[in-house]
Amino acid sequence: MRLGGARESGNVEDRRGMGLGRGGMAVGGGCGTLIVIILALVFGVDPSQFMGDGGGSVEGPAPTSRPGGAPGGGQAQQDDESSRFIRRVLGTTEDVWNDVFRRNGSQYREPTLVLFSQQVQSACGRAGASVGPFYCPADQKVYIDLSFFQELSSRFRAPGDFAQAYVIAHEVGHHIQNLTGTSDKVTRMQQSARSEAQANDLSVRLELQADCYAGVWGFSAKQNNILDPGDLEEALNAASAIGDDRLQRETQGRVVPDSFTHGSSAQRMRWFKLGFDSGDIRRCDTFSTRSL
Repeated sequence: MRLGGARESGNVEDRRGMGLGRGGMAVGGGCGTLIVIILALVFGVDPSQFMGDGGGSVEGPAPTSRPGGAPGGGQAQQDDESSRFIRRVLGTTEDVWNDVFRRNGSQYREPTLVLFSQQVQSACGRAGASVGPFYCPADQKVYIDLSFFQELSSRFRAPGDFAQAYVIAHEVGHHIQNLTGTSDKVTRMQQSARSEAQANDLSVRLELQADCYAGVWGFSAKQNNILDPGDLEEALNAASAIGDDRLQRETQGRVVPDSFTHGSSAQRMRWFKLGFDSGDIRRCDTFSTRSL
């Protein structure tokens, strides 16, 4: 990606190095737990079911305000290459969704992205790095431990800057669903679902829509000439790497479609590509189609 001239978002909190202290229990532990939790959580499922009730306080110093609106860890952390990349990618998502909402007669409320290391307190509860990237609708924040990108490259064999940007754009996609009321609607439908398989199908449709929204952002990135040759393939490789069928095959040796919560590799690639090729959020209606 060519982000050298891109605007950096001011909606990033850098909490790296600010552990939860004695009162903070991270979720999970060890590589085995990482895989299990990522199966359920990576790219958007509400992590609160795996965390505490969110009522505990964070011990240790509270985030302090820094120049540029990024609280937390010192200036060296805020200005490293990784955080600059994150701020620039988030800035491009803000530009895209501000424009989309404006054209549809509404105003976009920009989310905050929180960088953390090892563990973090969100309005959805406490989380460890093993949770993977997640969006918390209660505080409208995206949470990312940058070590996940190392896992994406090494464990899931999906390297590249556009693969990382896809992760961010997908989580922002969940923010769009929160703003539009889709997330709440799906939650209500799941509560009245007749079976676990039906509830899982709704989860899959929610995740695939977020993939399509990430594709809509990718369309704009393509139009603005910030993509390098091979970037699309990086995103598709990442979408394939975290498909439910592939993860189930690698971790349990068999595939159980009724237990899918995020969609198969083919589905995730298809819906991202649909948004990427069209740039049209109307094409991202995963709830009106019978075939995903």
